[in-house]
Amino acid sequence: MTCAACVSRIERGLSGMEGVEKASVNIASETGRVTYDEGKVDFSLIRRKIGEMGYEVIEAFPAPKGEPGKTLVSIGGMTCAACVRRVEKALKTVPGVDDALVNLATGRATLIHGTSSPDPGLVAKTVREAGYEYLGVVRAGGEDPIEALRKKELRDLEIKVTAGALLSVLIFMGSMQPWFPFLADIPRRVMLLLLLILSTPAVFWVGSRFYSGAIKALAQKTSDMNTLVSLGSLSAYLYSAAATLRPGFFEKAGIPPHVYYDGAAMIVTLVLLGRLLEARARGKTSQAVQKLVGLRPLVAHVIREGVERDLPVEAVTPGDILRVRPGEKIPTDGTVLEGVTYVDESMLTGESIPVTKEKGGALFAGTVNGNGSLLFRADKVGADTALARIIRMVEEAQGSKAPIQRFADRVAAVFVPVVLAAAVLTFIIWNFLIPHPDFTRALLNFVSVLIIACPCAMGLATPTAVMVGIGLGAERGILIKGGEVLEKARKLDMVLFDKTGTLTEGSLAVTDIVPSEGVDSLSLLQKAVSLEALSEHPIAQAIVRKGASMGIVPREVTEFETEPGLGARGRIGDKTVLAGNRTYMAFRGVSPAELENQSEPYVQEGKTVIFIAGDGSIEGFIALTDMARASAPEALGRLRDMGLQLAMITGDNRKTAEAMGRILGMDRVLAEVLPRNKAEEVVRLKKEGKTVAMVGDGINDAPALAAADLGIAVGSGTDVAIEAGDVVLMRSDLNLVPEAITLSALTLRVIKQNLFWAFFYNAMGIPIAAGILYPFFGLFLNPMFAAGAMALSSVSVVGNSLRLRRLWKTREGQHVLWTVSKSS
Repeated sequence: MTCAACVSRIERGLSGMEGVEKASVNIASETGRVTYDEGKVDFSLIRRKIGEMGYEVIEAFPAPKGEPGKTLVSIGGMTCAACVRRVEKALKTVPGVDDALVNLATGRATLIHGTSSPDPGLVAKTVREAGYEYLGVVRAGGEDPIEALRKKELRDLEIKVTAGALLSVLIFMGSMQPWFPFLADIPRRVMLLLLLILSTPAVFWVGSRFYSGAIKALAQKTSDMNTLVSLGSLSAYLYSAAATLRPGFFEKAGIPPHVYYDGAAMIVTLVLLGRLLEARARGKTSQAVQKLVGLRPLVAHVIREGVERDLPVEAVTPGDILRVRPGEKIPTDGTVLEGVTYVDESMLTGESIPVTKEKGGALFAGTVNGNGSLLFRADKVGADTALARIIRMVEEAQGSKAPIQRFADRVAAVFVPVVLAAAVLTFIIWNFLIPHPDFTRALLNFVSVLIIACPCAMGLATPTAVMVGIGLGAERGILIKGGEVLEKARKLDMVLFDKTGTLTEGSLAVTDIVPSEGVDSLSLLQKAVSLEALSEHPIAQAIVRKGASMGIVPREVTEFETEPGLGARGRIGDKTVLAGNRTYMAFRGVSPAELENQSEPYVQEGKTVIFIAGDGSIEGFIALTDMARASAPEALGRLRDMGLQLAMITGDNRKTAEAMGRILGMDRVLAEVLPRNKAEEVVRLKKEGKTVAMVGDGINDAPALAAADLGIAVGSGTDVAIEAGDVVLMRSDLNLVPEAITLSALTLRVIKQNLFWAFFYNAMGIPIAAGILYPFFGLFLNPMFAAGAMALSSVSVVGNSLRLRRLWKTREGQHVLWTVSKSS
């Protein structure tokens, strides 16, 4: 969609469909909401209608009761980008599945569907028919089947790589018989038969996964990296076997009966070694989720009918009373009923300082109790706890695709057929079209092209970096909701902050007490505290808190009266005391003229001034303000150093807002904006050409967060904070905003590096394997070296993604500011 006409066209087209009750489209967020009668029309028809109008449904999120229409399943046996494409294509044919997103690095598929989940049996059948292993639905709190499969695969790979290496060494020694004197007495004919016997298990048993994968691909009328490796190793093996068993045929044809058993065995072993190293490295990319999963306690001390018993956490129900002993993990989300303690919440929020918990305090599953004992009521259990929801969100985010990956997916879709064509063309040129054609050289070049052009690196370039980046964020209390967010953060021009509760603490505090001449400041505060103790107004409560901090006890007040929004009066002893703003003083016939000039600088600073009068005479004033967060100056400075514009939006009057804006160094201040109009202001900024990040508390700022290019919700692990925004900051530390943007930029930089080297490697490797260097330098690429290079390409991509962890730790340890420039 590009303009308002697009919105109108889609809304008219959908509203005209039978069964569609209402259609509304938002161009700012590129989303639409359609209300329809499932008995008259289904979503596939709505999707088709949108396509007929010239637009595309990127993702569909039905609005069911409870969880969104997403199911996460684990799939085994995927090895490259072609596998991802094949599984996605197969899963989209399952009835009820609107879309399917498959992630190679996690081995998981996210199924997008309506209010009811697709039939698991049908999903399993579809996955198996596509040639892969269905490992079940990923459920919160359950064992991850993909981890069990990964461990099993690692053991299998280690055994086969070891066996392949031993056999390859023996085959190499036999092939190079003249180099080893102790083998010189064995007749060459016998040696060739021994090499055939040793090579057979090396090729077919050690490399069995390649051939089974190639057969599955063939059954699906497609091809993948298994096809390339299988064709390459089989070509070398079958040619060598034919030269061993029927040498006379080659001699009659004028072809020396060379054998390449060592090449066939080493190709399989080296590719398998690369797969082993890759599997180990990929296991490290999921460490963040594994750490979160490891936080879940297994046992809870439940008190039922007055008896305390130990039960599995799964047996706890909302409303149960639980006991937590010193040093134990808290088993569920809940509310403290009895006891006082400190709780380490660093695993959820990244904040290292323990938080005090007493009666009424909120507890979160997985956090660690300090040295106190607590009784608490379980409010949320199992999949509903904040920890479980965070795990689920991080898993979904790690399994998401960044838009930059779509390009790689499109290339991977046609890559294998192109490589096969290039290999065949290479064989034809070297065997038929050059002077003095050489069948052996043609075969070796054919094999080299097949082996070196593996699409694994392309398939792993994006998902591994996304997994590491999002995992690092989760460890710091930064929850990034998907790969697309990484690209959004990289393109930002402006960061727009909500003022109250985000840039500021969200509660007023007394900053100045200014008495009139001859009046004592403590006496002034005593009168104000005594009067305001009877009011519930935030200003009154701030004054009372200030008095309490100075040990002031309120005196008895009689004849108390209040004027909402203006002030209050009452008698303290034999004196009538007033507390309020200028308007209230004028209303009560008291003139604050003698202190007006003295109070004006405080007003210019954006502070609220409350005058205190006794028996009709002004005795002084108290200035209050909503204090900026301690982390605000540093965070804003870091964002400014990144070249980002800073803006603030608030419902405060313009004078107060601009004063705060000057203090914080804002480039723009949007004042007197009602909460319901904040989203409109965000859209207006975007129309000016700005790419806007909105930072808010995730509650009253929700519409603005949704309207922004990037919504950053500042929360503390609460329900709203977890669900709102593209990025959720698990604690109210504004330094996490530049950290989130920096992490996004670093991750995207690594993704681009991975894709560049993956494409560059193939662009350079295929011509070299085809023999382009021979006319100039007399050099050919041995298939064994091609196999080693192919294996290293995948390992290097995963290793570069893991480098993110070292870069991030270095950045934090040395407090280095990573400048995010448009050119990086």
